[in-house]
Amino acid sequence: MAENKTQPTDEPVAEFLARVADPKRRADCEVVLEMMRRASGVEPVMWGAGIVGFGRYQYRYASGRSGDWPVIGFSPRKSDLTLYLMPDLAGQEALLAKLGKYKSGASCLYLKRLSDVDLPTLEAMVELALRRMAPQRVS
Repeated sequence: MAENKTQPTDEPVAEFLARVADPKRRADCEVVLEMMRRASGVEPVMWGAGIVGFGRYQYRYASGRSGDWPVIGFSPRKSDLTLYLMPDLAGQEALLAKLGKYKSGASCLYLKRLSDVDLPTLEAMVELALRRMAPQRVS
């Protein structure tokens, strides 16, 4: 079975973030970095070429495929700042209603800029993801 391409790397997070071209996106990343560091109590690790992750959990699908993934993380993509909040956003309608402007996927929030969202609500969502994933967390 093929190994997951997105694995932890040794690249320093600070060096990765320093290469974010848009200064506003880079500043937003620094805010999210500190928010996730504070909430998780762990230092960030680069996953692959573009994801800053905090903690780690192991997943296994019914198909037998398994791997590791960060419990929470973010990526400064070209069009959005993407936040990964495991396991998913289900049941968070009240928080999402207070969040502000965003798009979402199963476990992802896509933000144009942090100024579009309510930061205390975003922090509550990060903390909820950490609590929900605590039983599966391995680091």
